[in-house]
Amino acid sequence: MDPARALRDIAFQLERTGEPTYRVRAFRQAAAVVDKLSAEELESRIRAGTLQALKGIGKATAGVIEDAWGGRTPAYTAKLTEAELPDGGALRTALRGDCHTHSDWSDGGSPIAEMAEAARALGHEWIVLTDHSPRLTVARGLSAERLRAQMDEVARVNAALAPFRILHGIEVDILDDGALDQTEELLGQLDFVVASVHSKLRMPAREMTPRMLAAVENPHVRVLGHCTGRLVRGRGRPESEFDAEKVFTACRENGVAVEINSRPERLDPPMRLLRQAVELGCDFAIDSDAHAPGQLDWQGYGCERAEKAGLGPERIINTRQADELAGRR
Repeated sequence: MDPARALRDIAFQLERTGEPTYRVRAFRQAAAVVDKLSAEELESRIRAGTLQALKGIGKATAGVIEDAWGGRTPAYTAKLTEAELPDGGALRTALRGDCHTHSDWSDGGSPIAEMAEAARALGHEWIVLTDHSPRLTVARGLSAERLRAQMDEVARVNAALAPFRILHGIEVDILDDGALDQTEELLGQLDFVVASVHSKLRMPAREMTPRMLAAVENPHVRVLGHCTGRLVRGRGRPESEFDAEKVFTACRENGVAVEINSRPERLDPPMRLLRQAVELGCDFAIDSDAHAPGQLDWQGYGCERAEKAGLGPERIINTRQADELAGRR
């Protein structure tokens, strides 16, 4: 058993169950250390018991490496809680990709290539990379310069993983006046734009509605992300207030998909608003909003809710090929 693969498999399972980032990172960092070792050095250190002398390898990860190298199922796996995720049924099978993912360029935990490889392993044909825009400093939002540099990295990974494809996008903040938190010129160079509200979520509906409408009407925007901003776990966060009929009607008329955000702490929009958007004729994007490879498997939550709302694959943009989604609407 490959030790680096064993470490990443454990990290993936921890991510699926929503374990804290620091715990997951320990296994992925250890895997990266193992990748840099020759087979001879790895075996020598295992025999000498010096794995923990390497920065990034601790007691638990050293144990996994030793077990895997010896052909044993790592003892650490007995500590893992099996995630009981919805499989998403036929709708999940119809999805070709995921329109909302993050990497370690902003607040994700893994490199772009690792996110892409995990998506491919789940059966995706493509993913959209949507790291944050600059205003969201807490999430290490990308400046214009970093976003341009990321274009080169996406091109490099695409060349290595073809025919799998990363569509280069952004999750752009909707500013207080409805403007988008990146230049029009740069947004026009991207394959895909998800627009989301991340600040002043308690803004009165009379102000939030025109704010959201302005974003939806921007010709670069393809998806309205987690529209209510609610959190349903932990301390929670109430829904933002806005005129849902006006906003969803604008989404339909402007060809903007309403996101069904699959993160277990979001499950946004709530079912009553999801059903309203269905009745108004909107298209939808079922997205993981993954910040780690294991979270890509959360799309089943969104598929389950979409089916409850009566949606079929014809109104889900994730069922389309990458070329159909790339570029301006």
